[in-house]
Amino acid sequence: MSGTSRSELGKGPQFRLDFYYSTWWNLLLITVGTLIVTIAIKGIAVPHGFIPAGVFGLAALIYYMTDWLSPGWLNFLFNAPLFIFAWFKVSRRFFLYSLYSIASTTVFYEMIPVTIPVQNELYAAIASGVITGFGAGLVLRSLGSNGGLDVVAVYLYQRYNIGIGRIYLMFNALLFSFSLYRLSPDLVIASLIMAFITSVLVEQTLSLFNQRKVVFIVSNKADEISDDILYQLRQSATFLKGFGAYSRQERNVLMTVVNNLQLKKLEEITFNHDENALFIVENTFSVIGSSFSRRKIY
Repeated sequence: MSGTSRSELGKGPQFRLDFYYSTWWNLLLITVGTLIVTIAIKGIAVPHGFIPAGVFGLAALIYYMTDWLSPGWLNFLFNAPLFIFAWFKVSRRFFLYSLYSIASTTVFYEMIPVTIPVQNELYAAIASGVITGFGAGLVLRSLGSNGGLDVVAVYLYQRYNIGIGRIYLMFNALLFSFSLYRLSPDLVIASLIMAFITSVLVEQTLSLFNQRKVVFIVSNKADEISDDILYQLRQSATFLKGFGAYSRQERNVLMTVVNNLQLKKLEEITFNHDENALFIVENTFSVIGSSFSRRKIY
């Protein structure tokens, strides 16, 4: 068994938490995410005349109708009142990260020449939705947002736990209803497909790296197993009191939370100690506190 002290075990998890909250990591997520979103919108959505999700979609619709400025600059202008809202209702840090996000989107849109040659309208809607949703989800994994509708969505999620993807769908339902007066039904339907896929990918990207496994281990060797979890997996565990219905004997039930990569090692540790152990695994997508995710405060 390693001679690592229990106090040293917490250094790794604490480093991870500080890492995820560091400024450069959040700026990296925002930069990469906004670049991906810009490529999808400028390279696929706008050439096909689609209405992207959120405030950028409103900017694109006005651009199609008036040819005034570009969708990138219109999006920047429409975000001004929402940034004021973010400053007062969310936080100044959230405001600054979101401002960087929308500025990056505008710069990328104006400076990067990109066209993705997808001819089929349905394929284009699917591809644009997947790429946009993934990029937007990356940005929302930071302590900022993509600006626009995300500002309101993050506020509602933080206060009322309303899913961010659902906010997109409600806003776009109104946006596309209005679009029917200006665009062909085929374009509106394709845009709806794109928006739906975007909202799904945003939710999936937000939960992608949060998936954990809750494991319950019923064994007479629970103490030995817990020691190996602490020193080999560098992970904590909790003893729960159990009482056997058949044996009428009290025993410890070991509960721990691991990621997908650690699960197989935990299984090996358990059955090396006790081949008759009961090993129960459940999926979970939200584990906050201790050595896992901090409560996300924007």
